[in-house]
Amino acid sequence: MRIAVIEKNKCHPSQCGDYLCKRVCPVNRTGKECITEFNKKARIDEMLCIGCNICPKKCPFHAIHIINLPEELKEKPLHQYGVNGFRVFKFPIPKFNAITGILGKNGIGKTTILEIISGLLKPNLGHESASYEELLEKLKGTEAYSYFEKLKNKELKVSYKPQRVEDIISLYRGEVIDLLKKIDEKKQLDIISKELQIENLFDHKIETLSGGELQKVAIAATVLRNADIYIFDEPTSYLDIKERLRISKFIRSLVSRDKAIFVVEHDLIVLDYLTDFIHVMYGIPSVYGVISQIKSSRNGINIYLDGFLKEENIRFRDKPISFDILTSERVRSIQKLIEWPEIKKTLNSFTLESSPNCINKKDVTGILGPNAIGKTTFMKILAGEIKLDNFKESLTIAYKPQYTKPTEGIVRDVLRKCDINQIKPLELDSLMNKKLTELSGGELQRVLIAKTLFEEADLYLLDEPSAYLDVEQRLIVSRLIKDNIFLKEKSALIVDHDILFLDHIAINLMIFDGEPAKHGIIKGPFAMKDGMNTFLKNLNITLRRDQDTKRPRINKLDSQLDKQQKESGEYYYTN
Repeated sequence: MRIAVIEKNKCHPSQCGDYLCKRVCPVNRTGKECITEFNKKARIDEMLCIGCNICPKKCPFHAIHIINLPEELKEKPLHQYGVNGFRVFKFPIPKFNAITGILGKNGIGKTTILEIISGLLKPNLGHESASYEELLEKLKGTEAYSYFEKLKNKELKVSYKPQRVEDIISLYRGEVIDLLKKIDEKKQLDIISKELQIENLFDHKIETLSGGELQKVAIAATVLRNADIYIFDEPTSYLDIKERLRISKFIRSLVSRDKAIFVVEHDLIVLDYLTDFIHVMYGIPSVYGVISQIKSSRNGINIYLDGFLKEENIRFRDKPISFDILTSERVRSIQKLIEWPEIKKTLNSFTLESSPNCINKKDVTGILGPNAIGKTTFMKILAGEIKLDNFKESLTIAYKPQYTKPTEGIVRDVLRKCDINQIKPLELDSLMNKKLTELSGGELQRVLIAKTLFEEADLYLLDEPSAYLDVEQRLIVSRLIKDNIFLKEKSALIVDHDILFLDHIAINLMIFDGEPAKHGIIKGPFAMKDGMNTFLKNLNITLRRDQDTKRPRINKLDSQLDKQQKESGEYYYTN
């Protein structure tokens, strides 16, 4: 089965010479109308398309995709977004008394699947629309039939936490307590707010909340509803690692015989810790997405990293993602690059302290610690944005801040100093002619990482570079940062909450401790193993490495291995 997809937001007929794709199409040249005009955009007749792939190559905006689907996908899609639009195939069946994760790249259809499960989006079977009767007729004899029949008859209630928690601000006004009281169907507001530690937010206005606070309020709102199925789309965004683990434990506490839970999450350590089962979602971003058969969590994640679905006989990535332990790369340099004196900086009611220390040349140093503990403040001190009387540094600094508002301009102009070949893994080609204000969070993040890495500098500061990125993008970025730093023989300091991301990239580790929003204490840099042991001991968790992929995994609390590692003081295993 061949499909033709046109990304409408990238299709600009007036800028390509008046439908260039139509003029170069060999089928059109024979007099047939394979490519036509439709609502001021191009449209491709999939029945007439011969798959020559001339139009995708000629389109200057990379808007056209002609794809030959695997044999297994000869069926019609479950849902399609209009003519030549993105489509999703197959459907995950809710599993009661368990948590099921959906793992896949950005733009592959995970949120679409969650909206279908929740009933917010009714599948159209690839047509303009489809009735529930047509849907049930197609699904006869499948497990999905029973689910959609119950959804149609309102025999199932679904509670859904969407991906973009920041949208809550535009939907609700007033204080947190008023919002949560209004939807407290379980009459458990006191219990749930205590577990999520949001009681101190009750008298805050919704619009004044931080990203992490909004996330916890959104989770509370989801759980306070009486439902059969709970859906959490990226529940740990904006949260630090301690909060991520606490939220994971809370979501796990919801598991029962009459409840099914779905989760989409890009932090692999958290996803592995949180879920019982995994559906891998594969395909091509913005083109199509397919749900795999259900797997155990460990197998599902390992299959995703391997890029090959054995049961379906589908290879969806050219090569596996590797977590080889490169001990030689973790030898610490002894040549100093930047030193700082004793730090005591007070900003409003917050004080940051540090003993004198340094970062060495050719080092990649990770920073871990809770939110509001001074990590970004420290980065700004090194970058010269926050002044210290006893610290002036003459080094050249390249700084990617935590929060970035897109400015006016075109991506191509921002990346004009970059080596295009070296940033190819970031897949920015199709974004070159887009305005910065048109980019998604993940697209803007990749552009700014590329821009920062290719500035001429002695020290590269990257604040939360994994935010908004999917699993593959995070690992690609980590490799790009590491390769670029070693190639230039420079140094990097990286703040992030994804332990796997830092495990993949860092040579050294700094730990920020203290009392969030009041007092931060900088500890380190330590050698990676020592820093991780200190950090994980404070969290009361131990990490082991998966036997097949070598990825870090959290040990079950009080398991034999967890106890053994704690007794030996080896909270972090490097082999």
